[in-house]
Amino acid sequence: MTSSSGRQLLTRESLNVGVRALKRKDRALGQWMERIGTVPLRRQRHQFGALCRAILSQQVAAAAARTIHTRFLATQAPARNPTPQGVLQTTEVALRACGISGRKARYLHALAQAFDDGPLAGVRLSRLDDPEVVARLTEVPGVGVWTAEMFLIFSLGRADVFSVGDLALRTGVQRVVGRNLEASEIEQVAERWSPHRSVASLYLWKIAHY
Repeated sequence: MTSSSGRQLLTRESLNVGVRALKRKDRALGQWMERIGTVPLRRQRHQFGALCRAILSQQVAAAAARTIHTRFLATQAPARNPTPQGVLQTTEVALRACGISGRKARYLHALAQAFDDGPLAGVRLSRLDDPEVVARLTEVPGVGVWTAEMFLIFSLGRADVFSVGDLALRTGVQRVVGRNLEASEIEQVAERWSPHRSVASLYLWKIAHY
């Protein structure tokens, strides 16, 4: 669940503020945070490229996704980052030669079309509130709510995002609470961590695999 307004940014400073606030607010989470220590803060600032990579990574093992993404980027050379025009000029045959399925190749073309002269052309996503970003992105085939929420955290750097559709996040919450929870209960727990739910998420991913 994304924040209700949400254009607060996740920076190293706001992450540190969030860590201190969460430790005060939730003792159980705070104990896990102490155990894990500092978490990295990374941003994928090239927005179109971040969404391309998200599509390529869907339902693929991490190592395979990295290989496919590297091959995909090679098709866009000499551009350092993929562009809508470059992707549109790359045939489905060329994309499939990278290991990309026909379905994902069509998703990439749909995304490129949306950014080139479709509903996302000229849209400054960074100026939209979280729910509006999710609504705009999920109109594009191949971009679901989870992908849009990951984009909010890792590309736009929004500070108060929690994705109940993420299995690892759900696992992390249940480890913090110490019991199995329904999705609605997990959302209720995460609500307590607002307005620092992105900070909590960064730790919950670590907690899930600790």
